[in-house]
Parts: sequence; structure tokens; C-alpha cells
Amino acid sequence: MLGMDRTQIITTHRPAFYWYLASRCASLIVYQMVAVAIGWQIYELTHRAFDLGLVGLVQFIPSALLVLVVGHAADRYDRRRIILFAQLLEATVVLALAAATFSHRINRDMIFTLVFLLGTARAFELTTMQAFIPSLVEQEELPKAMAVTASVTQASIIVGPMVGGFLYVIGPATVYGVSCALFLFSAAATTVIKSRHLVASRERVAMQTIFAGIAFIRSQPVLLGAISFDLFAVLLGGATALLPIYARDILFASPRGLGLLRAAPAAGAFIASLWLAHHPLRNKIGRLMFLSVTCFGLATIVFALSTDILLSFLALVVLGGFDMVSVVIRALLVQLETPAVMRGRVSAVNSVFIGASNQLGEFESGLTAAWFGVVPATLIGGLGTLTIVILWIFLFPQLAKRDKLLPE
Repeated sequence: MLGMDRTQIITTHRPAFYWYLASRCASLIVYQMVAVAIGWQIYELTHRAFDLGLVGLVQFIPSALLVLVVGHAADRYDRRRIILFAQLLEATVVLALAAATFSHRINRDMIFTLVFLLGTARAFELTTMQAFIPSLVEQEELPKAMAVTASVTQASIIVGPMVGGFLYVIGPATVYGVSCALFLFSAAATTVIKSRHLVASRERVAMQTIFAGIAFIRSQPVLLGAISFDLFAVLLGGATALLPIYARDILFASPRGLGLLRAAPAAGAFIASLWLAHHPLRNKIGRLMFLSVTCFGLATIVFALSTDILLSFLALVVLGGFDMVSVVIRALLVQLETPAVMRGRVSAVNSVFIGASNQLGEFESGLTAAWFGVVPATLIGGLGTLTIVILWIFLFPQLAKRDKLLPE
């Protein structure tokens, strides 16, 4: 199954899957563009590392508060419409950012408010998009579809920061204006997606069904281990929130340099995803996941100590590449071991863990940077990731010993 020729893959419902990729690609490019603009803009306004961390926290809060609502909605209602409404809300938010910036009325509190609304929309969009893929392809095509999706995702994350950095030279309002147009394109692409099952479940609403995703993950040691492993490893090791400070004060780079640094992890992830697409994962899945996170932690340490922009860029490329391997393993485990009628709820819980690792990780980085300084905070994060690797080997031996993607 995993070794099937590329020409035989992704044949079922191909137009729907391609429109899905187009929508996801545009949305991710915009999100990265906006992240660059907000990061640089908030640091120009306040010059405080803690505020950079707060941006991540404000984005994470909606996904944490809405996890049960989002998951149940993705399993109960038309997933395409949920994605569409979320993208239209995102377009409205970035339009408000553009208007406030252009009129010189933008301030710290306004940015945090609009980022909160953006995080709310993203909570619905990302969860529903994760649960959407299995309805676009056959089960035997899913591993390849996930690899293709990962490649497109990382290509978008490469392009987005670079475009955002270059447009920021003209002005942040330009970044937000272009972002609004791309969100509208993403919404238009979503409207033409046709899947086999737009509604996965019509279960009666009850507390048991709403909490079913959490209960299912708790009952699966491998799934719980994989999701929580990624959460704590990236939570401690993430340094992206501090990139504006590294770019401006340590590496002495411009906004374009910041865009390149933000794109570096995605470049490494894109290379890794292409390799995975041509060399599907077969054996020693658990060991490979632990090895990848170990290398992720080591690359974080190198980045923390670097004062050369080229070495920093390469460290971030390596970091992103190894992170992608663990991400693909976790994503496949979630999709292959979850019943179809529960994918929305399980994906919602998974999205919260992802958001916690990325966005809450940004808050952790900003907080520790405010306490100890930028370089010590990043170094502590890398060492913390290596500690998590050792702990999870003992806490989840089933994950460490997992050989195949599918259970034996």
C-alpha cells in the first residue's frame, strides 16, 4: 500500500482534493504573512519580548476554550461550510488590521483583540480541514495524501514569511491588504470542494458525545503518547516567537531577513516531506519519532548559540526537517487509528495540542526571554526538549516500540 507507484495515487475525487490543497495553501500563506507583520509590528510598538509571547498566548486561548465545540461541530455539520465561514472571518480580521494600520490607529490592545478573533477562526478552520482529508481520498491513498498535503503545507509556510517580509518593506498595511485578498481566494476555492461525506455524524448532542474525542485518545496509549510528545517537545523547544528579536538585535537583519528566518523551518520541513513522499514510512516508527525530536532539540541549541545568520538559517532548516518527520508520524497515527465518525473530535483535541505546542510555546519563549534573556531562554528550550525525549521513552514504551503505522 505505502509503496504504490506515484501515478496510481490520489486518483479518487482528484479535483476535490486539488481544490482542498489550493484552499489550504492560500490560507497558510496568508497566516504566515500576517504572523511576520504582527510580530515585527508589535515589537516596533513595544520593544518587549513578553508581548511577542502574548501574541502566541492570545492565539491559543480560543482553540483551548472551543476544543469541544469545534470538534463536535466538525463531526455534526457540513465541514465545507465551517471552513468557508472561518476563512471569511479571517478575511474580515486582516481587513480590520489593514484599515487600522493605514489610518495610524493601530495599537497593542487592538492587535491582541484582532489576533484573538483570528485565533477563533483558525480553531474552526484547522480542525475541520484535518478531518476533511479522509472524505476526499480512499483509505489506501491516505498516507500519500497526507505526505502531499504536508509538502504543500510546508511550501506555503516557506513562501508566506518571505512574501510577508518583502511586502512589509512597503508597509504592514500592504501585508494585511494582500492577505485579505488571499483569504477570499481561499474561501472561493473551498466553495467548489465536493466530498463523499460532508457530514460525518448526526449523533444526538450529549456530554458523552462531546467528550468522546478526549476519552478515545486517553484509551489509546500510542496515540496519547504521540500527541503529548509533540506538545511538550515543541512547547519547550519552539523559538519562532523570538525571531524578531534574533533578526533585529542579534543577527542585525531587516524585515526581509526575518521573513527568511521564519521560512527556514518550513524549508527544512518541505525537503523532509518530499523525502517522505518518495520513501514512505514503513518500519521502526516509534524509534524514528524519538530520533527526530532529539535532532530537533539539538538544532534548537545550535540556533540559540549562533550569532551568524547563515548558521542560524541552517539550524532552523534542520530543526524544521526533523520536526516534519515527527509531525507526519503523529498525523498518520491520528487518522489511521481514529474511527471516521470521531475524526472531528479527535482532530480538535489534536489541534489544541498543536496550538499549545506552537502558540503556547511562543508565550513560554517570550516569558522565559523576559526572565532570563533571549539566548538563555532558547537554550533552556532546547535542553528541555532533550529531557522530554528521555521522559517519554519511559512513560510511553508502547510508542517507543511501535514498528508499523497500522497496528499489527
